[in-house]
Amino acid sequence: MSNICVLGTGYVGLVTGTCFADMGNNVTCVDIIEEKIAKLKQGILPIYEPGLEEMVERNVHAGRLHFTTSYEEGLDNAEFIFIAVPTPTGANQGAADMRYVETAARMIAQELDHYAIVINKSTVPVGSGDVVSRVIRNNLKRPEVNFAVVSNPEFLREGEALSDFQHPDRVVLGSSDPEAAQSVARLYLPLRAPILVTDIYTAEMIKYASNAFLATKISFINEIAQICERLGADVKEVAEGMGHDKRIGRAFLDAGLGYGGSCFPKDVRALAHMADEAGLHPQMLHAVMDINHDQRRLVINKLTNILGTLRGCVIGVLGLAFKANTDDMRESASIDIIRWVTAQGATVRVYDPVATETGRVALEREGINLDMVEFCQTSYDVATGADALVISTAWNEFKSLNMLQVRAAMRRPVLIDGRNIYEATEMNRYGFIYRGIGRGTGPAPTILPPGDTTSILGEAQLLSLEESK
Repeated sequence: MSNICVLGTGYVGLVTGTCFADMGNNVTCVDIIEEKIAKLKQGILPIYEPGLEEMVERNVHAGRLHFTTSYEEGLDNAEFIFIAVPTPTGANQGAADMRYVETAARMIAQELDHYAIVINKSTVPVGSGDVVSRVIRNNLKRPEVNFAVVSNPEFLREGEALSDFQHPDRVVLGSSDPEAAQSVARLYLPLRAPILVTDIYTAEMIKYASNAFLATKISFINEIAQICERLGADVKEVAEGMGHDKRIGRAFLDAGLGYGGSCFPKDVRALAHMADEAGLHPQMLHAVMDINHDQRRLVINKLTNILGTLRGCVIGVLGLAFKANTDDMRESASIDIIRWVTAQGATVRVYDPVATETGRVALEREGINLDMVEFCQTSYDVATGADALVISTAWNEFKSLNMLQVRAAMRRPVLIDGRNIYEATEMNRYGFIYRGIGRGTGPAPTILPPGDTTSILGEAQLLSLEESK
């Protein structure tokens, strides 16, 4: 059993600390936000992640997991100190903001009274290991104390974080101190995963290169989706056909509204900034970002093609979080969609299974007029009286809705499927004007007057469908 301190109780820090505790280690998580620590001690988590609440409770009860605001308490006898604080995009043209990392390093320097290995778990620019080492060395309260710095980037998917930690594809470690890297490697041995030990710069770059490549796959398939839509092909089948090629793979080839969340947007920006600073011209990275931004406007184009003006319309949005199985609103497509439709005079009804409160905070922070937004309790409430529905997040709950009931509740049966969770033929059969992303041209756009729910199917056909259900 090792003594581990984790600095930061955000997504990465809380998952990392809890999983290490579950492996039998003694873990103390430190955060300077007193309210967050107080809630964690009460079993109230700051994030939603499937299975995490139960794991936290189990390890707190077992005495392996502790929470504190005190660096002194957290670092006491700690053999391994993980820095897992935020590195958001800074004001300097996309560069990662290192303030929190540097603050953590200074606090370590003030309290450290024994040898320990400091591990960068936060996503940090190449060269940050040197920065952390220099900040600690220059601020050591006890100059005789030795330490080592290791880079250990995280590869956790929100919604799948526990599985990703416990069954990683690989563990990446980088350091100029081979013995320190091997000591950290021993922490991970119970996971029986491949462990790659490199120099510290290479480890830092592996994280950025991995996220940039995955973001590139998403933007690539979204550009293909636009071509498919114009030429009449179905991007879902195209992706399936591509994915069977083992050189390509099926993962991250789902066309939709683009990537969001805490990692891909800021990491692609940060990598492009590093390349710019090095005197390079990262054309592909800039293209990836441009495609991702433009993809979200497809929803507005599809709505206006069918409805005409959005002024006075009621637009339902199903899903607020940037992806399913999380309440994370960072860089979520729903924010842009709601901003744009309310700017055109539409009111919005929204529902998300877990992200209502984080969504409310995010929309307000973005300056969106919440008087134009109604937060609903169910998907059917969102549909009631709506002129159109937009699927923004691919929650499983949305895949099992009674779509006849949804259609009957709407004022106009327009369905914009931003995540391609439905099939066009089935939705058209139910009476919707359906538009997915990259699913072929479909029927010609039709501007529907309010209250027109029978433009696609006749009364007899609708009655027959309802009776068959």
